[in-house]
Amino acid sequence: MFVDEAKIWVKAGDGGSGCVSFRREKFIPKGGPDGGDGGRGGHVYFEAVDNLDTLLDFAGKHHWRAKNGGHGQGSNKHGADGQDLIVRVPPGTLIYDTDWDLLLKDLNEVGARVLVCRGGRGGKGNKAFATATHQTPREFQPGKPGQERNLRLELKLIADVGLVGLPNAGKSTLISRCSAARPKIASYPFTTLEPVLGIIELSDFRRFVMADIPGLIEGASEGAGLGHDFLKHIERTAIIVHILDIMPMDGSEPVDNYHAIRGELERYSQVLAEKPEVIVANKSDLDPEGEKLTHVRDKLGSGIPAISAATGQGTKELKELLWQKVKELKNEP
Repeated sequence: MFVDEAKIWVKAGDGGSGCVSFRREKFIPKGGPDGGDGGRGGHVYFEAVDNLDTLLDFAGKHHWRAKNGGHGQGSNKHGADGQDLIVRVPPGTLIYDTDWDLLLKDLNEVGARVLVCRGGRGGKGNKAFATATHQTPREFQPGKPGQERNLRLELKLIADVGLVGLPNAGKSTLISRCSAARPKIASYPFTTLEPVLGIIELSDFRRFVMADIPGLIEGASEGAGLGHDFLKHIERTAIIVHILDIMPMDGSEPVDNYHAIRGELERYSQVLAEKPEVIVANKSDLDPEGEKLTHVRDKLGSGIPAISAATGQGTKELKELLWQKVKELKNEP
């Protein structure tokens, strides 16, 4: 199950209370105060790790607490600090404070960490209140409560290349052909119900990450179909690859289909509209005479590569093309 949003409550540990104690030992009639301080409560951190790709761990657990600090004890024993809580999330997780509608941190790389709740400070024991004129203090401080927050977690997948297009355009077939990813493939629309990541391996130890986004339909930017839920994942990609079915089963016009999906991307986000795009003509094996391909190239550009994800025709050249595009973008200042 792919989970890309979650709402949780987190609380740091409370500080331990200070202790009221007096030294009691044989032959020491005036021992004086020896109450220790309380320990600090545990902090709450969020950290991005590389072995997670969804927020599934938060689907059934909505309350996260760090450990409280230990109370002070006699003989000047300080309470132990509470253990910090480190909440592990996938890279690309955005952390929002829902009460303030504030983005706290974008954990967009492995190893990124943020402190979201600070543990409460431990209270002072009566030893701290002793003075020359107040030698038997019975005062102490209770521990301070730890911070608590209502958070919303939102995952935006991090990939170099994002595949978009109408349902049944061949996106899942392409990513399964080019990588070890095995998404569901069938002849009916919306077989892909969640984003799929695949690592594209090339010679000389070159690689890039491709994301298969569920098929878009007209009106996706307003919530139609599945696209509204997953359009946000394309915002992380460096390049958008528009898989264009040049032989649609419903007999529709491929050029019109392209403009319809392009319009949805522009209505959803100006960021998406400005991303580099590669148009790919798929199912060229069903167009042996090249009439449809010629028509598409005349309308959308002569440099459109033609592939057949089903047979593998042109996929090797497409991978090299995408690698060069990704490399150029990463080298840009």
